[in-house]
Order: sequence, then structure tokens, then C-alpha cells
Amino acid sequence: MPRRNLAIVLDDFAPGCGVADLSQVHGRHVVHADPGAPRSEGDGIVTDQPDVVLLVRAADCVPVLLADPAAGVLGAAHAGRPGVAAGVVPATVEAMRDLGARDVTAWIGPYVCGACYEVPADLQDEVAALVPATRATTSWGTPSLDLGAGVRAQLEAGGATVVDVSSCTRESPDLFSYRRDGAGSGRLAGLIRRAAR
Repeated sequence: MPRRNLAIVLDDFAPGCGVADLSQVHGRHVVHADPGAPRSEGDGIVTDQPDVVLLVRAADCVPVLLADPAAGVLGAAHAGRPGVAAGVVPATVEAMRDLGARDVTAWIGPYVCGACYEVPADLQDEVAALVPATRATTSWGTPSLDLGAGVRAQLEAGGATVVDVSSCTRESPDLFSYRRDGAGSGRLAGLIRRAAR
């Protein structure tokens, strides 16, 4: 997300709040938010502090936003194919639980759907061996992965309530998609914060 666009969003969503985002690396490392620090490498981020905006970027990967409002604990995760296979979303939930979260609700945002995310059969087998719910078939009949289905299965196995607000990035012209647009594609941002009382 270009700096100017982020400034516009933050001015509306969380004026004056600090932002904590990541140098995303397609892994499972989860960091604790520190808005004043340089970006840390990782794909999950958590906080129990108010007025800290957690931000993850995606352009076909699955953005996941998580909260336990009663405990005041938030999380965000960027779940691409390697991250889903490695378990970045369960690791983020676990980091939230370490901060006192109990009743976690997770929102699954837009990602490239299983009907569009074609992969070689051996790669499908590799990922599906770790996360069976990811196995899918494209709309044209070839092997694919449904990363969102995998994330949902991981969240449900971890006891989270799932709210699916996704749509397919490749099929939706108003969303960025690396698969559709290539290296010049922009990025979507998932943001979450808990307002100070």
C-alpha cells in the first residue's frame, strides 16, 4: 500500500494512532507489535495495546484479522501458500492466547480462490498433506489450492470463530491480484485496532 494511500486510510480509520506492520516473508514467525520500531520480518503480528493499528498486506494471499475484544488482544496474519503450510495463522492465535486471549474471532479477507489458484499436482499434494482442506480443483479442471479453506480449517481447529468476508482477488476487478496482474499489482491492506476507552 503506497504511503499516501495508507495515510488517507489511517486518517479516517485511526487518526493519530501508531501503525505496526511487517516485512512479510511467507513464513510462520509472529512478532509483538512495536509501532516505534523498524519493520520486523514475519507474517503474524499481535498486540494487547489500545490504539495500535496492526496491518498486513496481500495480493492473492489470505489476510486474516483476529480479535478477542474482552481480553483486549488483537492479531493479524498474512497467509500465503508457504505460511498456510507452515501454520502462521495457528501460530498467531497461539501468540494471542499467550497475551490472554480466550474467545478469538477471525475475519478471512479477500484471496485468490481455489477455482482460480492453479498449482502443479506435486505442490498441491505437498500442501494438502499438511493442510488437507486446501486441496481443490480449478474451474477448468486442474489441481489447485484453496488457501482460505485451509485457513478456516486451521482456525476452527484452534477454537476460533470464523467470519468469512472473502471474495476472489483474481475474479474481482476492484481488488488487487498478483495472479491476474503480475508484478505490477498493488496490495490490499487488512487493518485492525482496539480503540482506547
